[in-house]
This record gives sequence, structure tokens and C-alpha cells, in this order.
Amino acid sequence: MRQKLRAFTLIELLVVIAIIAILISILLPLVNRAREQANAIKCASNLAQLAKQWHSYAAENRGLAVPGRLPKFDGFNSPYLLGNGMQYRPHWYEMFGSQMKVYADRDPDPQQRDAWKVDSDLYICPTVDWRNSRNFVWGYNYQFLGNTHYKLDDLTLVKYPVKVNALPRASETVMAADCMGTAAGKPAAQRTGHYDNGTRELFALGNKGHLLDPPRLLDADSDYADPDARAPEHRSAPDPRHAGKANVAFCDGHAELVRQRNYVYSFELSEDNNRTQP
Repeated sequence: MRQKLRAFTLIELLVVIAIIAILISILLPLVNRAREQANAIKCASNLAQLAKQWHSYAAENRGLAVPGRLPKFDGFNSPYLLGNGMQYRPHWYEMFGSQMKVYADRDPDPQQRDAWKVDSDLYICPTVDWRNSRNFVWGYNYQFLGNTHYKLDDLTLVKYPVKVNALPRASETVMAADCMGTAAGKPAAQRTGHYDNGTRELFALGNKGHLLDPPRLLDADSDYADPDARAPEHRSAPDPRHAGKANVAFCDGHAELVRQRNYVYSFELSEDNNRTQP
């Protein structure tokens, strides 16, 4: 005797769909959080690999810390020989990459060009995937480790060269960090998107992001990451892109996630005086 099959009723089908929707709403945030954590770990790992080269560079260069960028020596034509060719004023991460034979630019150019992008995933943070060489994903602590900008009053460099043995404890000295660039000193509503073609825009996320300013630069005559915009609201600062935290690498080669409040920066301007807050 054949048993009669009973079909789903419309109400039962709607109940199943509702249960699935509830499960998805519960699981999706967990999946997203796990993805964010994985991205933060990958970012920290990449940054730490570069940080481990800090002492190696000094050992090969008479004890000098790598500067944020090699200095100009012939006006705008300042090429340097890296392991894979002549490159215009290599950035700090290019010099570390050259030591590792993982070149940031596989087709270097002796002429200045802001549009080139890094060619290896070693140089990215997957949370934002910014690849432009100028509007870079991590900023270097150049004010303390090697600032090759020129002073306003003469033709001397601001702080270069810097001897490694003249610095404080390496485990406590910031080497580089997730960086928002000059957008950091602007109200969040006024920041524009990231320009991966090297566009120079003070309100853009990651603008001049390869250099990181310290928290306290309130003097209008101070030097800043963008030397053409010397003002506190144009300083470059860390980017708390990992759930309110930023990856920070130290000169001993380790990296860790640091909360925004622990590095003293303010990310907003006051409404009354249009200056960064302490």
C-alpha cells in the first residue's frame, strides 16, 4: 500500500525561510569579524617582515637608520641604485624590500613619478588594499628615524643622518604604522576617498601616507609629512582601520595592534579654531 506524501504548506515554508534568515543574520557578523581579524593579522605580519629589516639596513650602512626617503642630491633628478635598477628617491619600504629581494617596484624608473603601485602583496594591508607608492598604506616614523626634507631657513636637512645607537630602546621606538596620511587632521565628513594614482589631495585618505608625523607638532613652522603644507591640521597620523586599532611596528621587529587612545592622536578638528586638539 502506497503512503501518500505530504507536501510543505506555505506557512511551513515561510517558517523555514525565517529560520534561515535568522541564522544568516547571526552568522554573517561573525564571518565578517573573522575576516577583519584575519586581515589585521596579515597586515601586522607584512609590516613586521619589513620592520625586521630595520637593523639589517643599519648594519649594512655604517649604523645609519633608514630615512623615510633618500635625500635629493641633484634637484629633481635623484636616482639611486637598488638591486633591480635605478629608482628615483626610494622610500623606506623599497629599501627594506631590496634587502629581502622582494622589490616594491619591479620596473623602477630614475625619474619622479607618483602614480606607480607596489607589485607585491608584501606591501599591502588587505583591509584597505592601498597600493600607491606615495599615498601608501603604512607611514614611517621619519621625524625621529630620518627626515630628509629641507629646513625652511637654509639648505640643510631636517634630521638626517640618524645613528641607530643614538635612539632609545628599539622595542619601544615606533618604526611604522597603519597611516591615514594628511586626512587625519580633517573632520571625518570632509575626508575624501583614497587616490591610488598618486593624486595629491590633503583631504584624501592615505595622502602622503608613507610618512607618519608624531602626535605633537603644533608649531606652524614645524616640518610635516607634506612639506608644502606645514600646519598642524595637515599632519599625518595613524589609521585605526582595524576595529578602532592600528597596527604599529617597532624597531626591534615586532608589531602589535594599538588602540587609538594609546597613541594620543586626535582625528578631528575643533569647530571654533580649526586646529587639532591635544
